[in-house]
Amino acid sequence: MPVLIAGPTASGKSALALSIAADRGGVIVNADALQVYDGWRVLTARPTPAEEASAPHRLYGHVPFEADYSVGDWLRAVAPLMEGPDRPIIVGGTGLYFRALTEGLAEIPPIPPAIRAEAEARDPDRLLAEVVAGDPVLAARIDTQNMARVRRAWEVLHGTGRPLSAWQDDTAPPLLPLGRCHPIVLDADRDWLNARIAARFDRMLEDGALEEARANLHRWDRAGGARKAIGAPELIAHLRGEMTLDAAREAAITASRQYAKRQRTWFRARMGGWNALALP
Repeated sequence: MPVLIAGPTASGKSALALSIAADRGGVIVNADALQVYDGWRVLTARPTPAEEASAPHRLYGHVPFEADYSVGDWLRAVAPLMEGPDRPIIVGGTGLYFRALTEGLAEIPPIPPAIRAEAEARDPDRLLAEVVAGDPVLAARIDTQNMARVRRAWEVLHGTGRPLSAWQDDTAPPLLPLGRCHPIVLDADRDWLNARIAARFDRMLEDGALEEARANLHRWDRAGGARKAIGAPELIAHLRGEMTLDAAREAAITASRQYAKRQRTWFRARMGGWNALALP
């Protein structure tokens, strides 16, 4: 039976996946939207070469740095792995990936770049007001403080002429319903997790995260989804002389803790049917 492991950043998901693979076999499949990009092995805490050698790993670092990558792209990539001889151990921190896998995904047409650019340029308050007016059903479903979700709703409404909530309501059956897998969500104590986040970022710096950022500096302005890697904007800003390394470190740790808070909130609200594993 497939195993799903969801949890906030720095909570030990990958170590648990490796332990399961060592004890019971299986192929470890990435469900983290930041670990899909090449160029960010250290900064996104992708498995090390030694870890990848100890068990089969799939969907790590396979997307070009300059490309964008959607939930639909990931779902199409993971589908063939569900049919292989090895049991999938799907691990990551991107709740939308797990939701698409276990609840299904609406097949929304690609949004024209001009619509996306207009959404990016629009005033956030006006953007939210237009989503509330144009798609009130979705506005009641989502966290309206999450501007990425609001922006996506606006893009779909204006790019397809149809509310995102309507697309969602026509969603096809899921690839892997919860009843056909063993879903685990790591429920981490906040203070414990915050300490791990700080320690891990310092370890990333020791392991070459700054050198990794320097290697990507020449293509940073062309970055697609890789631009969202936690800590990347801060290290790039340091390399461009815009902040000290200490300031970049503090800002990156703060950003990572804020990201973990959003993840924990999302998991607790959306994964009530999962098996919660309390940490530490």
